[in-house]
Amino acid sequence: MARYLQSIFVIMSLLRKILVLTAVLLSGLSLKAQTDGYDVFIPITKYISQGNSDNLSAWFADNLEVSILANANDCSRNQARQILKSFFSSHTPRSFSINHTASRGNMKYALGNLNAGGEIYQVTIFVNYSGDTYKIQQLKIDRIQ
Repeated sequence: MARYLQSIFVIMSLLRKILVLTAVLLSGLSLKAQTDGYDVFIPITKYISQGNSDNLSAWFADNLEVSILANANDCSRNQARQILKSFFSSHTPRSFSINHTASRGNMKYALGNLNAGGEIYQVTIFVNYSGDTYKIQQLKIDRIQ
């Protein structure tokens, strides 16, 4: 009888380990599916279209590269917000659309066209997945010749 109870205890212990392992694996797959299906560029597109540098800056990394009309700056989130606010005040956005996106590992990038101030600009955005969210690492706006 003792041997029978010991066998049941071993089987129950093994089943509990399998259940825990399965739960861990499934939760990891669920997280991966959420990050793969999430399009970080939807809110970013919205804020660029509106010329809303304040809301856009919520997506900035603590330090990022901002290049406006070939004037590149490595700057803080607040400095980048001010640079874009200045650009949007003199080049009022009419529309912004993303033409191409790609990703590799935890990085994504997008290329788009911004119609602002009567001119068309090419916008390049690089984002990085860090911690539990995407952050803009580089934002580049160039006039299309």
